Amino acid sequence: MIDAELRAFTRAHGIVGGRVLVAVSGGRDSIVLLDGLRRIAAACDLELVVAHVDHGLRGEASDDDHVFVETLAGEAGLAFVARRVDPEQARRGGSSRSRPSLEEAARTLRRAALEEMADEVGARWIATAHHLGDQAETVLLRVLRGTGPDGLGAMASVDPSGRLIRPLLRTTPESIAEEARVRELRFRTDASNQDRRFARNRLRHDWLPGLAEAFNPQLLRNLGDLAEAERRDLEWIEALVAEAAKERIEVGPGGVRLAIDGWGDVPEALARRLVRRALQHAGLAREVTRPHLERVLAFLRRGRAAGRDLRLELPAGRVLRRVDEAFVLEDVSGGGKIGDAEDATVPRRD
Repeated sequence: MIDAELRAFTRAHGIVGGRVLVAVSGGRDSIVLLDGLRRIAAACDLELVVAHVDHGLRGEASDDDHVFVETLAGEAGLAFVARRVDPEQARRGGSSRSRPSLEEAARTLRRAALEEMADEVGARWIATAHHLGDQAETVLLRVLRGTGPDGLGAMASVDPSGRLIRPLLRTTPESIAEEARVRELRFRTDASNQDRRFARNRLRHDWLPGLAEAFNPQLLRNLGDLAEAERRDLEWIEALVAEAAKERIEVGPGGVRLAIDGWGDVPEALARRLVRRALQHAGLAREVTRPHLERVLAFLRRGRAAGRDLRLELPAGRVLRRVDEAFVLEDVSGGGKIGDAEDATVPRRD
């Protein structure tokens, strides 16, 4: 079954004729992915390179994972590369609000390490072993913590860059476990995956099985279908936002300026997305909340009635104010302007 799914995935996404960096932690999921890709590699003209990222969070166990994966790659006759990252170091300093969680820090550093290794070996694609269970967990965690429609899209089978691929994203964890059993694959077990102190582990081991038993045995599949539908809608919506942004937002060497007229005529959903895009261009991503969007949009809707001495303070030292024929986002924290308000121009809506 895994082979058929991998062949279908590679055909659907044009994964053929190139080098693939396969992220292998040593756990069951990544071992099944590597094993399956090895079997279809020749038919797809793919060259595999095994990559391991050591987070250094489990002492000797982390070292043993590294040795296990390197040995496995050697036995398979595959090239091996590795990097060590330090999520704890990435969390030091900064405010509690801006500081990433351990999981976020590890994910960011892992992605950067994989990109670096892919560049080093000339890999066209980076394959990770995320599966349907991971997708369902991500969707539910975002719902529980608070999210909008975009967050429900969770992970994509192929990321927008076309480089990061998740061939098993539609594969159930039960299918992966059965594949490992039937093929008698060796893998490492991470004891921290059983630690109920982590929300994802509680969701995986307690809540999701209970919900599936009490409400719907196809819960994982349905959550995966929801994420896929949301991602397809988002692709269409973002194309509309990008077109609208050409009239209302300008980003360049001078920074970020926003049109002064017509915000009251923009539909609410579109206006919010435009505001979010402008704030992200201004260096605000993690800090943006729903109240921030509402305050900025209310400010913009004042249009020319907004006095030149009126300022809206935002996180990270950003300020929104009016200049002669536009609104401008500035950094007043001491790092200098993110935009030169007097040099940039924004197309005005007639």
